Parts: sequence; C-alpha cells; structure tokens
Amino acid sequence: MEVHQLRYFAAIVDEGTFTAAAHRLHVSQSGISTQVAKLESELGQPLLDRSGRHIRLTPVGEAVLPLAKNALATLEAIQHTAAEFADAVRGRARLGMIMGCSIPAFLDTVAELGRTHPGIELSLHEGYSDDLQARVLSGSLDLALIGYAGEVTPGLDVSIVIDEPITAVVPAGHPLDRTELRLADLQGEKILCLSPGTGIRAAYEDSCQRIGLDPRVDIDASSPAALLRLAERGAGAAVLSVSSTQGAGLRTVPLADAATHARLGLITRRGQHSPAVQLLRTRLFAALRAA
Repeated sequence: MEVHQLRYFAAIVDEGTFTAAAHRLHVSQSGISTQVAKLESELGQPLLDRSGRHIRLTPVGEAVLPLAKNALATLEAIQHTAAEFADAVRGRARLGMIMGCSIPAFLDTVAELGRTHPGIELSLHEGYSDDLQARVLSGSLDLALIGYAGEVTPGLDVSIVIDEPITAVVPAGHPLDRTELRLADLQGEKILCLSPGTGIRAAYEDSCQRIGLDPRVDIDASSPAALLRLAERGAGAAVLSVSSTQGAGLRTVPLADAATHARLGLITRRGQHSPAVQLLRTRLFAALRAA
C-alpha cells in the first residue's frame, strides 16, 4: 500500500470523479484509476462503486475513507513538523469563505500570506455557511469564515470574530426611519435579506419564530452590498447585521425584539492541524478582530 494510492482514493471521493481528482492532483486520469485499482486489489475489496454515472463508496470504502484521511493527515503533520525545524512553514491550506465576502482584512491577509509564505499552497472556496460547515467537518476544507446564528455544527471549533444584533436599513425619510423598530413593524414592507444558509438570514428567521411571526423575505441576495443598493432605490427594508449596513443615504434602525444575534466566525474541525492551517487561522483571526 502506497501513500499516493490513499491520496488518490481520498481525492476521488472529495471531487466526485476520477477526472476532477486527476486535475486537482496534476496527474493523468489513467494513472489515478490504475493506482486505486491496485489499492483495491491489495486490500481484496472494492472501495468504489463505478457502476452508475457517479462514483459512490462501497461499504468497505465507507469504512476505509476516514482511516485513509487520518493516515494522510498524520503524514502531513510529520512533514510540517520537520519543516518547522527548518524555519519554513509549508503545505496545503484549503480555505472557505462565505458567499459574497468582501471584507478587506480577510482578503488582504489571504493575499499577504501567499506572498510571504510561498511554501504554502492556498486554495479558496466560496459557499454558503451551511455548506462550508459540512465541508470543514468532512475534511474537504481545513478552515472557513462563516456567518451563523446560534451554535456551529457539533465537531467544529469556532473563533468568534463578530457577535452582533440584526438591524433594519431604510432610506432617510422612510416611514420606518425611526429611533427603534420591532420585527412586526416590518410586516407591511417588502423585506430584503441575505440568502438562506447565511448567519444573518438565520438570525432573522429565528428571531421572528421566537415571537410567532412568519419570517417572510421578498428579495434575497448573496451580498449585503446588493441589498443596500436595493434599499437605497426604495425596493424595501433590508435586514442586515450592524457591521454590514454602511451606505450613503441609508438609516440603520435597531430591531428591539430581535433576540438572535448574527455571528461571524472562523471554523476548523476539532483536533490537530498542520502548521500551515494554524498560521492561516492565527493571521486571519488577528486581522479580522483588529478590523
């Protein structure tokens, strides 16, 4: 059994096809197929069901996959530990970020790390928070910046960057341009909010449900900037977190009975992490908190 065979097997499962795995690992598709077949032959059991249009794990594959990923993680940790003694952090860090993220501190830190640590292979995946939590938990991502409400998925560690209430955003002079609102006050307006799977949307829906209101959303978008521009044009009242409501000509009005806060946090799977992932997490957390 060879290390690269385990790596090929795990990549096929992560990517879903032999072609995508070969592209990610910069090897030929035939090479991956041959090596995984050799691994199955040595084990005496098929790991992948190739009979359908999509690759699926066999029962044996389901049992072997976490062991293979743990073995690969252990070998990677050994390599990173040795690299630390040579005063060089190397390796791969797979980072996820919430859809529509444009936080300068986050993007600046990612760009700077790429310049200052050329030995770190950094990949970036954009997605909704629920999907990012699932991918970090499965091991296909090492670290992710997510927006959420309440608690993260069990098995994840979170470093909270922001914990703040949601608020209504309307143009100056709007009927809802007051010193304070209640969620029921929004019922006569079109409501603009982020897409499902985001922390702000979850905080809005949970706050409404706690007081018996239907958490209606008329227009959703993947970025706060789009909602702010729509609110400026009179499309409705935007529901966002306090830190995402900056916009010329707009008023931010507290929602007094919105009990659930929107949170921004960095998540990792519980357990040991490579020096590259630890460094990225430390840098990102420091930069986001300072910002």
